[in-house]
Amino acid sequence: MALFLRAVFHWQEQVSKYQHLLSYMQMLCQTTKLSTPLIRVKTLSLGWLVIALILLSCSFAYAEALSPQMQMQSQVAQWVKKTQQLSDGQFSFAPMDARLKVQVCDRPLEMDLPFASKETVRVRCQTEKPWQLYIRLILTNNSTVTPTANSTEAKEIGRKQVVVGKLLLRRGTLLTADMLSEIEYSAQGLDPQAVSSIRDLENAEIIRDIPAGTPLRSHDVRRAVLVKQGQSVLLTVTQGNGFSITARVDALQDGKMGEQIRLKNPESGRILSGIVTGPNAAKGT
Repeated sequence: MALFLRAVFHWQEQVSKYQHLLSYMQMLCQTTKLSTPLIRVKTLSLGWLVIALILLSCSFAYAEALSPQMQMQSQVAQWVKKTQQLSDGQFSFAPMDARLKVQVCDRPLEMDLPFASKETVRVRCQTEKPWQLYIRLILTNNSTVTPTANSTEAKEIGRKQVVVGKLLLRRGTLLTADMLSEIEYSAQGLDPQAVSSIRDLENAEIIRDIPAGTPLRSHDVRRAVLVKQGQSVLLTVTQGNGFSITARVDALQDGKMGEQIRLKNPESGRILSGIVTGPNAAKGT
C-alpha cells in the first residue's frame, strides 16, 4: 500500500507540473485563434502525448520504489505458485534477517528446493559475482500440494527423481543403500550431474560433507577402496556345476569395485587373482 501511495503522489506531482503546460497551450491557441481542424488535431495529440509521458513516468517511479528484496520475493512467489500449485493465501514469507541486504541481479533468478522440505527455497543469482540465499515459507494448514487435473504433464516435466541422504553424510563415508533415499525433486536449477538411482551410489565414498536432503551429484562421490592391501579377503570360487567354495586369503594390493586384484593363500603361499565384489570380498577368476 505504501508503494501504491508513493506512486499516486508522484503521479499528482507530474499532473500538476503538466497542467501549467496545458493551460499555456490553451491560452496560446486562443490568442492566435487556431481553429482549423489540423491545429486542433495537433493540440489534441500533444495532450495525449503529455498524458502518456505522465503514465510512463509513474511506471518508472513504481519500479524504482520496489526494493531488490521485494522484487526477489515477487519472483519467488510466482515460482512457488507455479511449481507447487499454491495460491496467494496458502503461503507467506518468514521475516528475513534485517542485516541481510539483497543485491540487484541483472539476470533472471534461479530457484529450487534444496532440501526434502518444501518450506525452504534457495534463490541464486548466476552473475560474475554470484550470490545465493535461502527463503523460508510459512505454509497454512490448507496448503497441501495437490496436483491439479492438468498438472500430470507439468509434474513429469518439472520434477525429477534424485538421491538424497537421510542424514548428514560426512566426508569419507562409505555409502550403503540404507543411508539413502530416492525422492521427487524440482528440475528447475537442478545440477545436471544429480544422481537418480541408489544403485549408482552403493559402495561409493563421499568426498565432501553433504547435508541431509541434498541431491547427491556424481562429483560428490568417488569409487571407494573396498579391499586394502594386507587385509583378509573372503574369496568365493564358483564351480561349473553351481557348487562354490569360499576361503580366506590376503590382499596383495588395494582394489575398488569390479577391479581385479592379486591375492595370496596364507596356507599354501599360492598367488591367486580375484575381482572385488564388495567390502573385503572378491570372486575367483
